Amino acid sequence: MSSREITRQNILDTDLYCLTALKFSKGRSNTEVVREMLDNGIKLIQYREKEIKSGQKYAECLEIRRMTHEAGAAFIINDDIDLAMMVEADGIHIGQEDFPVHAVRKLVGDKMAIGLSTHSPQEARAAVEAGADYIGVGPIFKTFTKDDVVDPVGFEYLDYVVQNIDLPFVAIGGIKEHNIADVMKRGAKCVALVTEIVGADNIGGMIKDLRKAIEK
Repeated sequence: MSSREITRQNILDTDLYCLTALKFSKGRSNTEVVREMLDNGIKLIQYREKEIKSGQKYAECLEIRRMTHEAGAAFIINDDIDLAMMVEADGIHIGQEDFPVHAVRKLVGDKMAIGLSTHSPQEARAAVEAGADYIGVGPIFKTFTKDDVVDPVGFEYLDYVVQNIDLPFVAIGGIKEHNIADVMKRGAKCVALVTEIVGADNIGGMIKDLRKAIEK
C-alpha cells in the first residue's frame, strides 16, 4: 500500500480523476474497470452510478474500497451520502441541486472530503464560502455521459477559477486525449475523464497515452 495518507486537503493531488460508468464500459464490470485503472497507476476513483440497485452498489463499493485501500488510492462516491459513509469512502461528490455542503458535513464528519460541482464564478465563490474541500469545474467541453448535463462552460470559467479561487479543483466534461493538454496548459492540475477511459478497448494503454499527452 502507498504511504500517502489521504486527507481532505490532498485528495486531488494527482493528474487523472477516473469515474465509473457501467453503461460505457463495453460489458466489463465496474470492479474489472477499476482494477485496470488501479493497475495502471490511477490514484483517484469516483463511483458514479445512478441506475444500479442499492444492494449491488453497496457490494461493488465495498470491493472498490478494499481495492483502493490496497493501491493507496482515494475513493470518492457520487451523491450517495449513506453509501459513502457505509463503505468509509474518502470523499463524497455532490451537485448544485443536492444537499448543501454544511448539511452533508454534519453527516460525514471531519475526515471525509466534500467535492461540489460548479459551473460559474458565482457557484465557485459560494463553494468556498460553504466549506467545500474541492470543486468540479465544467463541463469544459460538450459531454454526453450524463442525462441532465449543463451547457459547456469552456475555458473562460476555467481561467476564472485558476486566477481567483483558492480551492483545489478538477476540470471535467468532454476531456479526451486530443484536448487534455490544452486543459492542463490553462492551469488544471487534475482532470476527470469518463468515457475516454472506461470505453477504451485497452484501458491501460489509454491511461499511458493520456499521460504522454499531458507530458507534451
